[in-house]
Amino acid sequence: MLFKDFTSEINPHQAYRIKKLKRQLETAESYEAWKSIALKIDEESGAQEWKLDNCSPYFDAEIITHRLAMLRRYRQQKRTQDLMYILREGLSYDIANIAHPLLFTVAYVGTKKIIEDYIEEVSQGLAFIASESCSCLSNAEKLAFFKHCQVAYGQPAMMFSGGATLGLFHTGVCKALMAQDLMPKVLSGSSAGAIMTAMLGVSKPAEFSEILKGQNFYSEAFHFRKISDLLKGNGGLTDVKYLKNFLIENLGNLTFAEAKERSGLDINIAVAPYDASQDARIMNAYTSPDLLVWSAVLASCAVPVLFPPVRLTSKRYDGEYTPYMASTRWVDGSVRSDFPQEKMARLYNINYSIASQVNPHIVPFMQDDIARFRKDIISWPERIVRRQGKVIAKGVMDFARERVGKVPPVRRLLDHGYGVVDQRYYGDVNIVGKYSLRHYSYMLQNPRPYLFKTLQQEGERATWPKISLIETHARVGKTIQHCLELLNYQHAVTDATESKGLEKIQ
Repeated sequence: MLFKDFTSEINPHQAYRIKKLKRQLETAESYEAWKSIALKIDEESGAQEWKLDNCSPYFDAEIITHRLAMLRRYRQQKRTQDLMYILREGLSYDIANIAHPLLFTVAYVGTKKIIEDYIEEVSQGLAFIASESCSCLSNAEKLAFFKHCQVAYGQPAMMFSGGATLGLFHTGVCKALMAQDLMPKVLSGSSAGAIMTAMLGVSKPAEFSEILKGQNFYSEAFHFRKISDLLKGNGGLTDVKYLKNFLIENLGNLTFAEAKERSGLDINIAVAPYDASQDARIMNAYTSPDLLVWSAVLASCAVPVLFPPVRLTSKRYDGEYTPYMASTRWVDGSVRSDFPQEKMARLYNINYSIASQVNPHIVPFMQDDIARFRKDIISWPERIVRRQGKVIAKGVMDFARERVGKVPPVRRLLDHGYGVVDQRYYGDVNIVGKYSLRHYSYMLQNPRPYLFKTLQQEGERATWPKISLIETHARVGKTIQHCLELLNYQHAVTDATESKGLEKIQ
């Protein structure tokens, strides 16, 4: 259970009202409706009172209280240099541990009021420095300050997991985040998540909402081969040419560099060499600018057994298509790097990540934030079992690789299995689907309007409870971005005006 249950501390009449509101919450059709009901639950349950109490073992309220008072005083007294100094001192989304996940599991909407007030005050302080009211700094000085802030604060990343047709869940996550202007500009995806990433990455921003309506996803991507073809021993269970045609039709022949210029997004596709002795890679505008996006996505979707390994294609400087690392074949990146958070952090200055997880072999074993971060004695047995279970599984596969590793197919299977067990499947914020047996029947179905609508709605409803957490993480970064946009615009206008003045003088 994601949110703390207060029903044991309230009377039966309140418990009935809360139960009724929770049923309404499960059928809400929009975030606005969901939030309205959630606020009523917080009021009935006592969560609103919890927000006003600064006591918590999860963050340092004393530091936040002290900094809040200074920020407010310096802004109101227009002590710009002092304000800049104190802002630079705390440019972190989790200063004093205010981003701790358990601070967002008590109430459905929001967290401790002092944390909300602090983030609001930081944003107001930044806005003041960028405004005309701050006259002691030149535009150039303001620009330099905010460029420093942007580098120091970092930016978020969105990571989409694999999951075959269940990846349609990702469209609901994107729709919910875009509606609140919370969609990161750095995206990564593997397998089904690679399709979601690429769909956005090759499109103009004005086209994003149209993509999320689903028309581009309806296709015959899965076409199972005849038994007679399977017995010949070539390829996988499905015919890769159908998926290839779908990708070329929807993604075109754009390279990663061209896609970045078109969409303004930094997209990353996780792929893995078929030879498991090599590390998995992420393909993007930095590491493989000339690689065709559809080619990388096809490789990322090449799930062993289901699809055969594929070769990659690049576009040369003269427009001719050539093999990319011609001697290497590639498979699904999720077998070894479903969420390449560390690799992206080095390239894009990532401060936190949002993970949309629908992998059918992972979701049933994932824990919610309360289960993951609780430290009480009752949680120890499960924590020990999970940790030791992973160690034992890796040890068994290591032992097996030493004994039967000389048989290539077996060695490859064990290497892929080791990669699945060994990797990290959590982000800083996790949006996870709720699975029943029905969902496993969806996995290899070709997308159809009803299935798309069902899974997209599940994605939206799974995202809504996380909006408050993501808003808290994103607020300061968004303010820095907007201030930079304003100052750059003012700088451009000033330059244009001065240029016209010089022309008149001449």
